[in-house]
Amino acid sequence: MLMSQFSAPLPRDAARDGGGAPLGDLPDWDLSDLYAAPDAPELKRDLDWLAQECADFAADYEGKLAGLDTAGMLACVRRYERIDVVAGRIMSYAGLRYYQHTTDAGRAKFMSDMQDKITTYTTALVFFDLEFNRIPDAGYAAVFGGDPALARYKPVFDRMRARKPYQLSDELEKFLHDQSVVGASAWNKLFDETIAGMSFEVEGDRLGIEATLNLLTDHDRSRREAGARALADGFAERLPLFARVHNTLAKDKEISDRWRKLPTPQMGRHLSNHVEPEVVEALRNAVVAAYPRLSHRYYALKAKWLGLERLQVWDRNAPLPMEENRIFGWEEARKLVTEAYAGFDPRMAELSEPFFTQGWIDAGVKEGKAPGAFAHPTVAEVHPYVMLNYLGKPRDVMTLAHELGHGVHQRLAAGQGELLSSTPLTLAETASVFGEMLTFRKMLAEAKDDAAKKVLLAGKVEDMINTVVRQIAFYDFECKLHAARREGELTPEDINALWMSVQAQSLGPVFDFMEGYETFWAYIPHFVHSPFYVYAYAFGDGLVNALYAVYAEGTPGFQEKYFDMLKAGGSKHHKDLLAPFGLDASDPAFWDKGLSMIEGFIDELEAMEA
Repeated sequence: MLMSQFSAPLPRDAARDGGGAPLGDLPDWDLSDLYAAPDAPELKRDLDWLAQECADFAADYEGKLAGLDTAGMLACVRRYERIDVVAGRIMSYAGLRYYQHTTDAGRAKFMSDMQDKITTYTTALVFFDLEFNRIPDAGYAAVFGGDPALARYKPVFDRMRARKPYQLSDELEKFLHDQSVVGASAWNKLFDETIAGMSFEVEGDRLGIEATLNLLTDHDRSRREAGARALADGFAERLPLFARVHNTLAKDKEISDRWRKLPTPQMGRHLSNHVEPEVVEALRNAVVAAYPRLSHRYYALKAKWLGLERLQVWDRNAPLPMEENRIFGWEEARKLVTEAYAGFDPRMAELSEPFFTQGWIDAGVKEGKAPGAFAHPTVAEVHPYVMLNYLGKPRDVMTLAHELGHGVHQRLAAGQGELLSSTPLTLAETASVFGEMLTFRKMLAEAKDDAAKKVLLAGKVEDMINTVVRQIAFYDFECKLHAARREGELTPEDINALWMSVQAQSLGPVFDFMEGYETFWAYIPHFVHSPFYVYAYAFGDGLVNALYAVYAEGTPGFQEKYFDMLKAGGSKHHKDLLAPFGLDASDPAFWDKGLSMIEGFIDELEAMEA
């Protein structure tokens, strides 16, 4: 179905530590733009409307789609879009409340109840995708080829019809729709609640997962080691449960893929991303081939800076010895990011302002709050919300720039309307990574000396390695995991072995791996919530690096082309979006262009050693 429900956030993989410094007043969400409260009359009104409208829609259109003329189809699509808006609004509210405090039983129950109701109501709409895809190609082209008001929706339905070879019977699709609340989504919730409820003993203290991960960036190497070992101990205790979650979800996907006759476990993700498998394969191969030139070379440099012959896994995100324990207060971070945005184009800063002033950001670290960071678009008629766990480190500033970029992108794309605003994951990172690059370039230009510049360059390289190299290693792990699960149940030790098979290859020969690191697949939410999502990070980083190179060359009219790209949302294919910049992601050389930017930064760092 096209129906959008709140999908779990996918926190960025960045460990942080605030050092306990005062950060100022950190903002909380004001969710009243969605609903004032769980018992708000407007929420009951929308639930009642949704129940009735779904039933009415089915009564009016089931069995009749192929006979609709252009005017009739336009009315149908607009009604369908309105249902999508109301359902998305309800689930956004329920989901955002839940992620503010995932261990609150009342919030968890409310989210489950809303999900159950919406699943029940929208079961009546399962016919829509299936019947729509049975419209003959000639009839489809004729109906959508006339009125521009209807033709603008064609990209949405073209993507839907790409799934035509993989759809099941109406009855089976309805069953899978109904069953979803006790299927993958239930296992997702179990994973979230388990992770949020975990605590780790570190030198006599009990810390949550966010605080424990933060230790991996501590200046004190013994603290980093203590954090890493505590994580390993905690994951080992819950490893049978995490293995059960992964086994069940991978098998659930294998069954669904087999019935749908999807050729590979990755194909469903490629279809939803509107990207060709060969493009993803070219990206993956380019990154893996570049491991020696990127991560292997950088981490050898880092070992030298740290005065070590060998790196341990707890050194991967270690601060450099010359790095100040710099803490950015909230207002300082806000000023830095918005000025970087304004330096590119004042409209970027204007679009980001309400996030800070209208309760669109939830920034503080709180008990039970979901870890990491995300930007959720809600629905086109409201606005996005950004979640952070802000602790004031430079990486937190970059995370603010990243998620705010998502927010700006989502605001601009909202003009396309609900069905066309959603951007494929491969393009969803465009503004976020670009926003990071703008902020980084501003910080680099303002660096007080070569040592500060070196720290900034190294930090950016590490972030890019985390975004490109690490995520492609994650992708390879998932490919191996799903392939192995098709052969049978996987023990925790089996999954551990698959994880380790990609770690040394991606991180390089300078690393040693402590006992227990083999379990670190267990906490990564991407594998649970959205299989094969991770390559989108690498896709987005490579795409933005190539885009930024075009911008840096002083290409005339770049800003207008860039804004047009963001405003397009999901209405255009990546080929059409990149063509105005003279770029083509289907060209294997495209990825080398993006990777060369990372390589160039490492060249600069090596030159500083000379």
